[in-house]
Amino acid sequence: MEWLEAFAGIFKPDVFLYLLAGVVSGALIGTLPGLTATMGVAVLTPISFWLPPACGFAMLIGVYNAAIWSGGISAILINTPGTPASIASTFDGYTLTKQGNAMLALNINTVFSVFGGLVSSLCLVFFAFPLAEFALRFGPAEYATLAFFGLTMMVSVSGGSVIKGILVGFLGLLISTIGLDPMHAFKRYTFGIPALLDGINFVPVMIGLFGIGEILFQIYTSNHNEKQNITEVTKSNKFFLNWKELRRVFPFNIITAVVSVIIGAIPGAGGDIAAIICWGQSKRLSKRKEEYGKGSIEGLSVSCTANNAVVGGAMTTMLSLGIPGDAVTAILIGSLMMYGMSPGPRMFIENKSFVLTLIAQLVIANILILIFGLLTSRIYPKILRVKKQTLWVVVILCCILGSYAINNSNIDVIAMAIAGVFGFVLRKMNFPQGPLVLGLLLGKLLESNLRRSMALTGGSYKIFVTSPICLILLTVALISLFAPAIIQKIKKAKVCS
Repeated sequence: MEWLEAFAGIFKPDVFLYLLAGVVSGALIGTLPGLTATMGVAVLTPISFWLPPACGFAMLIGVYNAAIWSGGISAILINTPGTPASIASTFDGYTLTKQGNAMLALNINTVFSVFGGLVSSLCLVFFAFPLAEFALRFGPAEYATLAFFGLTMMVSVSGGSVIKGILVGFLGLLISTIGLDPMHAFKRYTFGIPALLDGINFVPVMIGLFGIGEILFQIYTSNHNEKQNITEVTKSNKFFLNWKELRRVFPFNIITAVVSVIIGAIPGAGGDIAAIICWGQSKRLSKRKEEYGKGSIEGLSVSCTANNAVVGGAMTTMLSLGIPGDAVTAILIGSLMMYGMSPGPRMFIENKSFVLTLIAQLVIANILILIFGLLTSRIYPKILRVKKQTLWVVVILCCILGSYAINNSNIDVIAMAIAGVFGFVLRKMNFPQGPLVLGLLLGKLLESNLRRSMALTGGSYKIFVTSPICLILLTVALISLFAPAIIQKIKKAKVCS
């Protein structure tokens, strides 16, 4: 009865219209490079204070879910992730577009993003307290081990050359050390520039590598591709997976959804980390691993599922413990407090009806995204029919505006421009870009938590083998790192015999 009342409340005209407005706004925000889900929710939060709680949160929930999904649209069409969570979607999505399957890639993004969102919503219903309790057990040692496990994905995202990937990845780790020392606040590599005290922002670097770098590379190679038929690139003769393909990718996406919910429940771990980890693990488990990074429908579906499956896990930690699972839920905690509600275990007792309404909004928001995404998927590929020069200018302007809007900082724009030039150099020299992003993303998490662990244990590394969580993560990381090489040797041995 309570669930029926929660779902019925969403279809009140005012609540439903605000939820729909949130979905449409989130779709626009997520598609534009640099305008992240965090930024969208932050900008609209002040407006929500003037609305009743159900209406205000309906709009914010719509923005949150839709922005994560729509970040994959620009990742697929122009190789520039609209949000950090869509980084892994560039690995296979853009290749599918160049192969003439833009519609297929966009529909995979929509359907599997919604699938991940719905699974995470169900997990929020059934496993809120157990998942949050598990995430609460993570201390500095567990976070450091998780970061190390994430860094082992450098091998998976290195493409044809593991050595090149590792070199680029270590460069990302070096860049992550810029700013204040996490333990003693010493200045490192700031060159007297106050704006660098907080380090290099991850989002402008991502925009530069995948946005500006791609545009520069297209400009450089445009003379060689003048006869390219734009109609062939944008026209897709396939709109979705057939039944056989669905059965093949479905098991990977079930596992991905569950793993991503758990990662989302861990404070500080987001959709970008989940998508990269799940993409790398799926590649290792797949019988078609050679297709990954070259237009794999498995790879794209897994990365899209991981993006939105994180949402339910982050909301679980926020609602049941009052701990933000990611940057967006940190803003949502502030919104709840403005409404006089305190996230935590007592919220499920004191504001149970609102919690049920919020979960129902997550479900309906994903259904609206499915309908809206499939209805508008024919529009997005038409972007590629615009003249290349026009598209280049629009993308560059979006990258500049998006980078500046993050912190209203010129340093972010400069970092984006430098990353763009460097991204072009990497493309020209056939170096992978993914490992650099991975190193920059996980470097601070690894360093700060490793040093905290050492401080707590007096310099002893025993905690990494005595903690069950650390031991499990280390074991899985080592298996992931060395299993492909061992399997390859076994196959060669069998062929030779």
